[in-house]
Amino acid sequence: MTVGVVALPLALAFGITTGLGASAGLVTAIVAGLVAGIFGGSNVQVSGPTGAMTVVLVPVVNEFGTDAVFVVSIMAGALIVLMAVLRLGRLLDYMPWPVIEGFTLGIAIIIFLQQVPLALGVPRPEGERTPVVAAEAFIDWVRDGGLAPPLIVILVAVVMVTLGRIRKALPGSLVAVASATVIAEVISLDVDRIARLPDSLPLPSLPSTSFSQVEGLIGAAFAVAALSAIESLLSAKVADGMADNGRHDADRELFGQGLASLASPLFGGMPATGAIARTAVNVRSGARTRMSAIIHSLVLLLVVMVGTGLVARIPLAALAGVLMVTAFRMVDRVNVRAVLRATRSDALVLIVTTIVTVAFDLVLAVEVGVVIAAVLALRQLVQSSTPSSEPLTLDPEITTAEEAALLREHIAVFRLDGALFFGAAQHFLNILTQLSDVRVVILRLSTLRMLDATGAQALLEIETLLEHRGITVLLKGIREPHRPILASVGVFEELALPDHDFETLPEAVAFARSLVERDLADHALVTAFAR
Repeated sequence: MTVGVVALPLALAFGITTGLGASAGLVTAIVAGLVAGIFGGSNVQVSGPTGAMTVVLVPVVNEFGTDAVFVVSIMAGALIVLMAVLRLGRLLDYMPWPVIEGFTLGIAIIIFLQQVPLALGVPRPEGERTPVVAAEAFIDWVRDGGLAPPLIVILVAVVMVTLGRIRKALPGSLVAVASATVIAEVISLDVDRIARLPDSLPLPSLPSTSFSQVEGLIGAAFAVAALSAIESLLSAKVADGMADNGRHDADRELFGQGLASLASPLFGGMPATGAIARTAVNVRSGARTRMSAIIHSLVLLLVVMVGTGLVARIPLAALAGVLMVTAFRMVDRVNVRAVLRATRSDALVLIVTTIVTVAFDLVLAVEVGVVIAAVLALRQLVQSSTPSSEPLTLDPEITTAEEAALLREHIAVFRLDGALFFGAAQHFLNILTQLSDVRVVILRLSTLRMLDATGAQALLEIETLLEHRGITVLLKGIREPHRPILASVGVFEELALPDHDFETLPEAVAFARSLVERDLADHALVTAFAR
């Protein structure tokens, strides 16, 4: 019941922000919350309209109209169900932490900026770029705006923050909205209100559309599906850490969210996701089973049936204030600071992801963030995979100091650690092919953990170049999983002799010594004969 009360102003606000109206937000919270609560994979997840989803849907409404949202929701729901069938629920485990934090920070900034027109009581300027629209709305307010809407926003923020410090379980957003509504009614403030809401759920119906419209909405549907999957799984993962009642089933969660986005537009709602804020309130209020999400939807349904007259009098600025405070609370400042202080690479990924989220769109931000994180990780892996030169160990009982100096001049030992793959291959090649005054090179491969076809090809190229320069290559400690890869590219065939593959380093050093001594003896004989 607590989370239902908390969800009411958020659902109304997100519906209005999207451009579909308060009733669409309320219907989404009821229908999607109920369906996802029953079929989802988390016992404590609460689903409904979210600020992140409004960020994707606002451009769709501006370009294609409100009816397009219902079509996008059905298409996205089908895609999410397909993701569940393909068992893609664990993909979030591979999402870099800086990308998630940058993504969340960017969403919070956009949600805050989206509320600027309502918070200032001015008509929303034309445009799709949220920062530009917010700036133009502020200019319009400075030119010809009133003080009542901003004062309502300040009142809502003060009440929410104060109650949150007194007791987090209190429905601060509802108390704040109720207080602002009472004050606006008592002193007859001239501010925009929600207006009348339906007093019952509409009958289910399919949205009317054409093939050309569906074709134009495919990109939006993929964006909505990706966002719904990411946000829902992220919210469920956060809930696992807060509630001690087992981990969520990621694939079942996707299945439930897909069904929710399929059902919601049939009643006039929009796409839904797992809501981090409402899920957190649910857990803090003592939720242990999925019955809490179901009851939350029934509480909202009761509001539709008996309370629409009161809800219609809520000032829009009050809902804007609720979302502005919610945007601030979305950002985990401790996590953001931790990422920024971790490494330069992590800080770069977070900052770029945030900027792309605010300036362009959410899906592109995730793609760019993941690509940058992957490139930086590969770069770090390449740098940590540098071949290291090792001193030549000789038996002092059978080697004089002069012989040891001569052998160390003509035998080089390199240890290849970490990974020899497409990113590090050229780096290895550049180092090992710069050898001079060396007759034998021993490559220690026992500590090589990762090898792909490109790395094996690079090793073959190294052998070829060194052998053509008269330098014999010996391989030591090849791991069994790597043998088929090396054999497939012809590494063993390129060796000068078939027995240039050794299990232990002493065996390889002894063989290298015999080769050097033989070459030096042959060279001395040729020199004497020439003389």
